[in-house]
Amino acid sequence: MSQRRSSWALARFASPAIPISAMGLPLVVYLPEYYINSLGLPMAMVGAAFLIVKLVDMMLDPVLGGIMDGTRSRFGRFRPWLAAGTPIIAIGTFALFMAQPGVGPLYLWFWLAVLYVGYSMVVLSQTAWGAVLSSDYQQRSRVFAWWQGANVVGMILVLCLPPIVTGVFKGDHLASMQAMGWFIVLLAPLTVLLAVTTVGEPAAPPKHGKTGLKQYIALLGRPSVQRLLIADLLMGLAPGIAGTLFLFFFERMKGFDKTQAGILLLIYFIAALAGAPIWPMLAKKIGKHRSLAVASVIYAVVQLTAVITPPGELVLGMIVLILAGLPYSAAPLLVRAMMADIGDEERLQSGVDKTGLLYAIATGTLKLGYALAVGVFILLGALGFDPKTPTPAGDAALVGLYSFAPAVLGLVVAAVMMRYPLDANRLAEIQRQLAARDAAAGAEPPAEPGPNVILPAPAE
Repeated sequence: MSQRRSSWALARFASPAIPISAMGLPLVVYLPEYYINSLGLPMAMVGAAFLIVKLVDMMLDPVLGGIMDGTRSRFGRFRPWLAAGTPIIAIGTFALFMAQPGVGPLYLWFWLAVLYVGYSMVVLSQTAWGAVLSSDYQQRSRVFAWWQGANVVGMILVLCLPPIVTGVFKGDHLASMQAMGWFIVLLAPLTVLLAVTTVGEPAAPPKHGKTGLKQYIALLGRPSVQRLLIADLLMGLAPGIAGTLFLFFFERMKGFDKTQAGILLLIYFIAALAGAPIWPMLAKKIGKHRSLAVASVIYAVVQLTAVITPPGELVLGMIVLILAGLPYSAAPLLVRAMMADIGDEERLQSGVDKTGLLYAIATGTLKLGYALAVGVFILLGALGFDPKTPTPAGDAALVGLYSFAPAVLGLVVAAVMMRYPLDANRLAEIQRQLAARDAAAGAEPPAEPGPNVILPAPAE
């Protein structure tokens, strides 16, 4: 399992992240603003809907993670769930992105719930699948660098749609949202089919013990898991807040129109794509946790510079967003690579493979971060911000929440990760002990499986 996967194989594995991230970005940046300004729903109600649906949906993650850990089929543990969640995402996306003026709060609540069920199934199964593609400390960073690269590609492609629709085809904001929806609905089934039929899933170990809510809660008590949770939550919350307020900040405070703001956001994610290979390379030299600490500090410093960027200066805005985009990919890929390392540590101590539960934790914290980020509309409204009428108090709240709050969160992450205990040397010792235990039990190391072949797993 520790063999180096080819780049082409990792590209196929990562490809479903393109439409999934193309759905996730508008859910944070475009869809709340669209339902508020274009469809006329109250800002506080929209913020509450996105917040509460995501929080409730988080309860599904440990259930799904435990079921996935116990799944055994000729296609593996995780690939069947990736395939099953895809049509749910397609249906929910169609309903939300094709909504017409006149829809009410109940419509938004229901289809958000449907969409997030599919999202949980797809994201959890794909990241857990990625965790088992390699047992090597550095290769795990490479696997998730491809995954994160695909995420950013999806964001870039979906961000290209509004300027194309409005600039080339002279469409309106409604047409832009529909174009995003069709991109996701059509691409998701194709990429998932490519991934699950051409990339193998290593054999699952034999079932030993239960993996459910009790074990999920026990994992939350591990110090290494807690530090990763804090890092993942805060580094999801920080850009989540900035992304949620992006259009409001750059239109209200910097004087850009929607097209210019969309171009700036596109540049940000192009920089994020360029930054994706940097962090595994840095992790090779200083370790994953230190690499994440460096990225967090860079993000915090650059985020503050947005405040002093003069209004209307498109070139300066581009430079700031390039610098802010470079560290964007660090947390998603490094945290998930480190979670795979914790999976080995947990299996050594408990004898139970809890990959699904561990990635349920990672998926849950990501969703919590983005739920709290969208919920910032509630706080913003309470502080006096009006999306239609500028006020000094409202503008000050917008600046503080867009720039200063994310910067502080980034610095907290850097402090937390400097004391992370599981490095390459510790993982090598864990895997040596696992190998010795497997050998003592008469296990044979698994060979590299084909796309649809599940080989006999080593005994524990």
